[in-house]
Amino acid sequence: MKTTFIAKEGNDAKFTMVFTGEEFENAVVNAYKNNKDRFEIKGFRKGKAPRKMIENTYGEDIFYDEALNDLLQSGYPAALNELELEVIDQPKLNLGELKKGEDVEITATVACFPEVEAKDYFGLEVEKIEHEVTDEDIQKELERVQKAHSSMETVTDRKTEEGDTVVLDFDGSVDGVHFDGGKAENFDLKLGSGQFIPGFEDQLVGKEAGEEVDVHVTFPEGYQAEDLAGKEALFECKINEIKREVLPEINDELASDVSEFETLEEYKNSIRERMQKEDDERADSIMKDSMVQKLIDVNSVDTPASMVESEIDTMIQGMKQQLAYQGLSLEQYQKFTGMDMAAMRDQARMDAEKRVASRILLKAVIRQENIEATEEDIDKEMADFAAQYGQSVEDVKKMIGNDLHYFEEDVKMKKAIDMMFEKANFVAAKAKEEE
Repeated sequence: MKTTFIAKEGNDAKFTMVFTGEEFENAVVNAYKNNKDRFEIKGFRKGKAPRKMIENTYGEDIFYDEALNDLLQSGYPAALNELELEVIDQPKLNLGELKKGEDVEITATVACFPEVEAKDYFGLEVEKIEHEVTDEDIQKELERVQKAHSSMETVTDRKTEEGDTVVLDFDGSVDGVHFDGGKAENFDLKLGSGQFIPGFEDQLVGKEAGEEVDVHVTFPEGYQAEDLAGKEALFECKINEIKREVLPEINDELASDVSEFETLEEYKNSIRERMQKEDDERADSIMKDSMVQKLIDVNSVDTPASMVESEIDTMIQGMKQQLAYQGLSLEQYQKFTGMDMAAMRDQARMDAEKRVASRILLKAVIRQENIEATEEDIDKEMADFAAQYGQSVEDVKKMIGNDLHYFEEDVKMKKAIDMMFEKANFVAAKAKEEE
């Protein structure tokens, strides 16, 4: 195949791909071999008819479409690579006249990634975000760890109190009729948790283990089971056991149990260091997002509709995966929110336009500053990606083959953002307010 660049006007580029007569004939032969079983020709068993007989019956061009698709499947990406074109939409193809044994010429018109000149990308004003981890932050984290390592013990010497967990049998009815989901045995219910409908847990406070209690409640008007909404119900309950939460002491012993450190002081220092690192990374991320928004604000960029729609597709797909992790389908989400697909796409559009604009401008910064991604950079990015998704680097390499474009572009984008961040004009929040 021979590729020839014709012209570029705005974001549209035009080029030709010329396949030799031999290349086209080989593609036609392959199309015949792949499809001959579909044709029935009188006098021949199915799949045994010669190519010439099929062409005489159905037309000489019967295999041309598949042959052309086969050539384009490898030829089109090769042409884009040779001409260094990054396209954002499907090409418009114009096929020249096909004559047996002669070369095949295809003219392609493609919409390319917009190439703009970014301006004023150094010295962007960014509000400085700083947070120093406090002793109170450390204490809250210790209490979280303490609670995570708590145990439950049976209470035998007193009645139930708020905060206790009761092991409960219950059977609910409305007007003497039992309903689905209203019965359970040995159910753990923490009093005061608000897990059950209002008023239920309150009536179990001050009771003894083994005691039977009639709990009278009214289902809320907006209760999810419409047949129960607003109705009075009786729950016949029996408290089988009372349990209370026992928290371990926050001391050296707890520190050594939950960490590699022997003393509480060492453990607290490690918590402070980890939390400060997390806070700093979170602050940097917020400040960088703000900086990129400033970059968009000071540069006027047209966002091609095809890129925006493609970005929305990506966002919707990401939402589907996130919902799946939560055990929900997109259809269930739409039912809960009352939004159809059109409404969801409209809701995502502004964010998608921002993402597209930022990508266009960051690629301009990359070009203007001659930012490169080294082999070491790409290897590190790939390793970070593998670790994030619990895969090995070898698995990632098998998945992407030789296509390192995603990781290369990601590295360059991050380098561009870091370069701008280093040269940003950081403004203290108070000073900014005083201005």
